[in-house]
Amino acid sequence: MENIPKTMHAVLLTGHGGLEKLQYKTDIAVPVPKDDEVLIKVSAAGINNTDINTRTGWYSKYKSNAGGSWSGAPLKFPRIQGIDVCGTIVSVGSKINSSRIGERVIARPMQTDPKNPARPNMITLGSEIDGAFAQYVAIRSSETFVINCKWTDAELGSIPCSYSTAEGLLHRVKLGAEKVFINGASGGVGSAAIQLAKRRGAHITAQCSSSKFNEIKKIGANEVVSRKTNLASELGKNKFDAVIDVVAGENWTQLLEILKPGGRYATSGAIAGPMVSLDVRTLYLKDLTFYGCTYQPVEVFRNLIRYIEKGEIKPLVSKTYPLEKIKQAQEEFLAKKHVGKLVLIPSLKD
Repeated sequence: MENIPKTMHAVLLTGHGGLEKLQYKTDIAVPVPKDDEVLIKVSAAGINNTDINTRTGWYSKYKSNAGGSWSGAPLKFPRIQGIDVCGTIVSVGSKINSSRIGERVIARPMQTDPKNPARPNMITLGSEIDGAFAQYVAIRSSETFVINCKWTDAELGSIPCSYSTAEGLLHRVKLGAEKVFINGASGGVGSAAIQLAKRRGAHITAQCSSSKFNEIKKIGANEVVSRKTNLASELGKNKFDAVIDVVAGENWTQLLEILKPGGRYATSGAIAGPMVSLDVRTLYLKDLTFYGCTYQPVEVFRNLIRYIEKGEIKPLVSKTYPLEKIKQAQEEFLAKKHVGKLVLIPSLKD
């Protein structure tokens, strides 16, 4: 039986703003699992765009940052962020079988809202509820999944958000053995989407900075183009069955030009900026279908676990950091010079 301490190390988000809003503490009370929860000793927690976006209030459309959480509700501070988690169950609530203690698990990042379970309502780990930038986290048992593989904790800790987001995008567009364009290809979601599209038999054209071309080809892209490329001129118009977009920004209209008539466009992010210009005639005259993808049905996460256990996808961890180095890790994340994921390890010492 795990000897559970009364206090833990954790990173508190104290308000919307810069890195100064992150406070590393060593005296935070270890959460006590509710009746339907399990307590997880965190082994690894990946860093994602959502950690930055939530901290800065990017999700809010208001200057006051009101409604800065995924759900649109005001974020409650202090909050422990961390949407990715891999760890071991060390304690369970009164309604959970104690046989779960000792299981190595990952947790679903976008979770069913128990108060309003109808699609697409959800609560997000590290946003509406405390997450994994801590030594321990309490999560509803139904949202934690045993995984049996030889991957390291850091590798598994890189998976939940990026890979479920990518699989959710492909699930929504029902991607098959077709031609797909993926931008933001060197990031966590983009690199995951390449692997996941490849296992579906797709022909993949990826877009990223030229310094990362070789690495992106190694993980499955058939062709790679630079972020500076004029897509319609170089690739041609009406060439792709689907576009997977996490970038948006000023070049967004080019994505619609390269889609075939009847093509499908799916997005789950806007790292180059959320405001775009749309000529509605392009949408209806080409019979395009647009998908905004945040909610994920539970089968998306179950599919990911199956792919991992069958060896159909591989992890892509760029670097690990001790939890107390979260500010340095987020600075490197924002520099966007890496490929894949950066992961925090609570047990690491600087």
